[in-house]
Amino acid sequence: MTRRFRAPTAAALPGTALTGTILTGVVLAGAVLAGCTATTPEPVAPSTVPSGPPTTLRVLAGSELADLEPVLDDAERATGVRVELEFTGSLDGAQKVAEGKADGAHDALWFSSTRYLRTIPEARDRLGPEVQVMTSPVVLGLREPVARELGWDRAPVRWSDVAAAVDRGALTFAMTDPAASNTGFSALVAVATALDGGGRALDLDAIARVSGALSRLFTGHRVTAGSSEWLGDAFVRRATGEDPGGPVDALITYEASLLSLNRSGKLSEPLVPVYPQDGVVSADYPLTVLAGASPEARDAHRRLGEYLRGPEAQRAIVELTARRPAVPGVPQPPDVPATLVEIPFPDNRAVVDALLDAYADRLRRPARTVYVLDVSGSMEGERIDQLKRALTGLTGVDRSLSGRSCRFRGREEVVLLPFSQAPGAPLSFTVDETAPEASLASVRAAVEGLAAGGDTAVYDSVIRAHDLIGDPGDRFTSIVLMTDGENRQGAGLAEYRAFLSGRAGAVPVFPILFGEAAEGEMREVARITGGALWDARHDPLDRAFCQIRGYQ
Repeated sequence: MTRRFRAPTAAALPGTALTGTILTGVVLAGAVLAGCTATTPEPVAPSTVPSGPPTTLRVLAGSELADLEPVLDDAERATGVRVELEFTGSLDGAQKVAEGKADGAHDALWFSSTRYLRTIPEARDRLGPEVQVMTSPVVLGLREPVARELGWDRAPVRWSDVAAAVDRGALTFAMTDPAASNTGFSALVAVATALDGGGRALDLDAIARVSGALSRLFTGHRVTAGSSEWLGDAFVRRATGEDPGGPVDALITYEASLLSLNRSGKLSEPLVPVYPQDGVVSADYPLTVLAGASPEARDAHRRLGEYLRGPEAQRAIVELTARRPAVPGVPQPPDVPATLVEIPFPDNRAVVDALLDAYADRLRRPARTVYVLDVSGSMEGERIDQLKRALTGLTGVDRSLSGRSCRFRGREEVVLLPFSQAPGAPLSFTVDETAPEASLASVRAAVEGLAAGGDTAVYDSVIRAHDLIGDPGDRFTSIVLMTDGENRQGAGLAEYRAFLSGRAGAVPVFPILFGEAAEGEMREVARITGGALWDARHDPLDRAFCQIRGYQ
């Protein structure tokens, strides 16, 4: 039996065309589980199948839930509820709910958590009852030699030990951007709360107290991403030598993702899971009905929730996805600790926003990004107007949930490199950490001054961008390439490959498909640089620019 899944509007595998928003983001982040899992499973009574009339439940969901398709097929046969999942990114999803645009279009939500969403009054009032279906804590996976060297394969570990190992140069890690992904945000909340040491939820004063320690911790952050899926793939490519830059010591991700990666055999040796003793933040994946859903949809939500919490479905979820069961008595994935300390999630939106702002502007490794911008003659008119709107949106003028996460950050170096028949003069800006408006206004003025004309020299311009990146130092570096046509001047793809073969550094390129851009070549540029391809031919250009921010 098949179900209709709408195309994911999210980051996909490296080098594939992307349409939509980043997966599993912070706006739906940071679940708190009630209590601890029982050490010994209790006997489970047989479930009673809550059947009823055939009904379609329209669910706005994170795309990682695509792995539940076999379970949902069984649920449809047992309950009559056909689940139609529309995948979206959490920022877009949260905004859609808060603005009332989910009402009527969807019956329910299914993301990693609704904790932060419920701190937004406009969204909270639109959420109805929820059913917890499964859980997965955010943990560390260490390469075996690193775990042995640190002694973490045989001794308890605290978040302060992780910070100390980074501080002395003994540990590097990959983690998603907390503003774009639940795993990164969960890790940020966990480590900040643990380092504060009070055993209570973060407040504004706590953020100030731990900022120094957090800043030192994030000097070890080597690979960032907007989705856990892409991060895991990038970690593997670095470990196997497919991407330049060398292996990263640790991967911060869901326990389920770590277990699945170890099962996959993609790595020459499995990662060692590390569960900090002072606590983790877990996703609890609540299936949440919208307050405005019809009585029929509410009944379908009830039936589906009861089925998914039944022992057969719970066992299938554990076996299929490596996530933990949500009900007592169902065995957990093998070889995981039965009990975990759950770190409390801040229940104050101001605290969450302050933590994210601190991370973006002061705590994280700053970024250096070169925007390679096609201003050839084919861009004249509406196309260059779209480009200007998209770039202006990154300068802080968009105060929406997604706009706040996409803005240029304090200490970030932004280079605009317009090109037509040759690369133009680069325009460089550094966003002031404490008073960013003047530098952001300068970016806006430079964007407004872009004018179209001439032919298209794509690869000469990308090569110039690599030269402008220079020595990355302590910065995340990336190149964003936006072109609406095929290369017509100067070097070609073969010359670009030869250029890359003589360079030591790893600088991912994120091409944006627009207009008549050569999809095959742009896909290859993303692949050979460890970047990813975005498709803005059918979606707004500003969305693509915003999505890429999670990878910079």
